[in-house]
Amino acid sequence: MRLVQEHGEGATAADAPSHTVRIAGGEQRFSCAGGDVLLRAAHRAGLAFPYECNVGSCGNCKFELVEGEVAMLWPEAPGWTDKDRQRRRYLACQSRPVGDCTIKVRFDARYASQHRPLRTQAVLAARRPVTHDIEEFQFVLDEAQAFEPGQYALLQLPGVEGPRAYSMSNTAGDGRVWEFQVRRVPGGRGSAALFDQVAPGTRVGIDGPYGMAWLRRDAPRDILCIAGGSGLAPMVSIVRGASTEPALAQRRIHFLYGARTPADVAGKDLLQALPGWGTRIHYEAAVSTPPAAGEWTGPVGFVHDLAGERFGERLADMEIYFAGPPAMAAAVQQMLLARKVPLGQVHFDQFY
Repeated sequence: MRLVQEHGEGATAADAPSHTVRIAGGEQRFSCAGGDVLLRAAHRAGLAFPYECNVGSCGNCKFELVEGEVAMLWPEAPGWTDKDRQRRRYLACQSRPVGDCTIKVRFDARYASQHRPLRTQAVLAARRPVTHDIEEFQFVLDEAQAFEPGQYALLQLPGVEGPRAYSMSNTAGDGRVWEFQVRRVPGGRGSAALFDQVAPGTRVGIDGPYGMAWLRRDAPRDILCIAGGSGLAPMVSIVRGASTEPALAQRRIHFLYGARTPADVAGKDLLQALPGWGTRIHYEAAVSTPPAAGEWTGPVGFVHDLAGERFGERLADMEIYFAGPPAMAAAVQQMLLARKVPLGQVHFDQFY
């Protein structure tokens, strides 16, 4: 599961009219369909609208409303400030046009979608346990949709207001089957609905893919994946993609997993099934809670420290992907900055 706020896009009217959104200072425009929001509609149109979390927390998708009116789906979104309100700045991931409008925004090619996101329906085909609190959910989509290893989707779950962001753990294949490894979050309405209300045969809405932390096939460096919690999913997807990608056949792949206790450790069995296990694919886990004597023989400590100890100066020569709880992600970022790893070699999606 992507660790995001349990809020977001509200209930939608599927038959609401479409509206035209014009970009100030030029000829660009796109259509925002009924029930959609500005950010996602722009990406469906092939426009590189900046974003990160996609659910109202980071503020990276702000735009200025020049003409017209928009409705904010989540007025209390952490990424939307009083100063933004005064300056007619809004969050594109939470904004739905009330009519035709004109906005001011600077597109950035770094945010261009590899595959234009699609809104469709899917049925849960199967589920299985991964750990005591993580399960894998396999959905079959009504319409095939490609995605890159490491990307995520937004799921609209029964009885839950607003979408929830979860990363795919498989590779796209023919685009019909998307798998998600989700952790049950205490008090989390999204994960509670997924675990307790979505049984095989249940239909949900899926919108995706999204995210910039996808596998770079042209990178001439060995790969390091760092995961914690259900950040397992996108990192497993990265390794699954890299293990069979001809362009990466000579790259070594290292996977580090951080867990609280030995019972939380996951991922090794999934990687062992891949070609190259033990030769070019290597796995190691660390637990942060000192275990009882004889319970654990691996490293004890935080996974960002393990990465620094194992690879040291070599980190600057690696292509690095990471995903996990916010505190873990922040610690990994700080460690990589301290070791002067070039920013272009570091890939993660920012969630709160």
